[in-house]
Amino acid sequence: MTAPDRRTALRAGLAVLGTAAASPGLAACSDGRSTGAAGSAAPIPANASRPAGGAAPASSATAPDPASPSSRTQVLDEVDHAAGGRPQVALTFHGDGDPQLAQALLKEAEAAQARLTVLAVGRWLGEQPAMARRILDGGHELGNHTENHVDISQLSPSAAFAEIEACAARLRKLTGSPGIWFRPSQTQHATAMLIAQARKAGYRTVLSYDVDPLDYEDPSAAQITDRLLAAVRPGAIVSMHLGHQHTVAALPAVLAGLKARGLAAVTASELFS
Repeated sequence: MTAPDRRTALRAGLAVLGTAAASPGLAACSDGRSTGAAGSAAPIPANASRPAGGAAPASSATAPDPASPSSRTQVLDEVDHAAGGRPQVALTFHGDGDPQLAQALLKEAEAAQARLTVLAVGRWLGEQPAMARRILDGGHELGNHTENHVDISQLSPSAAFAEIEACAARLRKLTGSPGIWFRPSQTQHATAMLIAQARKAGYRTVLSYDVDPLDYEDPSAAQITDRLLAAVRPGAIVSMHLGHQHTVAALPAVLAGLKARGLAAVTASELFS
């Protein structure tokens, strides 16, 4: 199956599965610039797919194809883990920073036959428009991480919508699609307001994560690898960042470690298909 065919099939077959209750933490995002060595901070584990407003998640739910509005299955507002125990994980990358580092990371992933999900900052795509097709042509997935990477949870509803929609417009212009996934900037979990604005912009489910090796703090490649592999489980969604040299250096060992654990790195849509 070609990469475009795979993306079409994934959009049609996307299923979102709930799990146990979430841990509340927040996590910062990177702007793609190195920030110096990190301390011994631990990765952020959580285990949940959450409906809006902090309510207890459903045991399972499906995000049906938009062409099937009559479906009676529940659509979760936010997911950060896939239930079911399949030996797969989603490595998701916040898209910003040096495009040469992004290219190098994509090549490492492709050499290991790994497929990634890149949640791109719209401003970055405006500066590096060729990266949109490069990501998709490599068999990866592209989504929305706001236009300017502001602290979106602190914005008014109208300003938050403008951030989401501006990035969606860039994605449509560059690829013909806004992508399936939205991830808010500078927060791990979406508020009810952000979920509503994402839905208004066409994003049915917010993509959070349950493993964060804190690579945006620029720890060593070994630290990134150790943190990630210590926390990852089947169904995990991992948050990482383009634009960081140590993240690129860590990726081969990360992928080798996943393979040794019997885990395949797939796109978020494949994880929930």
